[in-house]
Amino acid sequence: RCVGRVEVQHLGRWGTVCDDTWDLAAAQVTCTHLGCGSALGAPGHAHFGGGSGPIWLDGLSCSGEELTLAQCRLHTWGEHDCSHAEDAGAVCSGELRWSQVCSAEHQVCPSEAQVSAGGAQVHSGADPPQVRLRAGPGPCAGQVQVLHNRTWHQVCGLTWGLPEAQVLCRQLGCG
Repeated sequence: RCVGRVEVQHLGRWGTVCDDTWDLAAAQVTCTHLGCGSALGAPGHAHFGGGSGPIWLDGLSCSGEELTLAQCRLHTWGEHDCSHAEDAGAVCSGELRWSQVCSAEHQVCPSEAQVSAGGAQVHSGADPPQVRLRAGPGPCAGQVQVLHNRTWHQVCGLTWGLPEAQVLCRQLGCG
């Protein structure tokens, strides 16, 4: 399922969201943005583990209708009075559906997934899935890679289509 710590990308770096004003409406924006259905919960207090790096957002006020957290009313990016013990999470009703992930047994993919897309993610569970684009002409284009067991893997293009690319583009904040 789509559950986990919420992180957003800003200025090319991933960071967390403070739980001070985090609520179900903000979780709804995150779930919708990721194509993960409806928000079922908005746990705080680093329920899914504390993150690292910057704490980008604090003081969010969302209606639940925004397309991204950046469209909610918020304090200045990076200004906060939080620690990672206050990282926000989201519990969504849906599941992320990714095409086949190339593993060590598949040294070469028949065709690599390429997408024009580029930053928000939900870290789920103990080994959270992260997605990135690499080796493209800009931040919103490139080879799709997913982090699994602390190793980046390319996503094979055999079952990759427009619906998957649209989810990824929304997730990465590139439209």
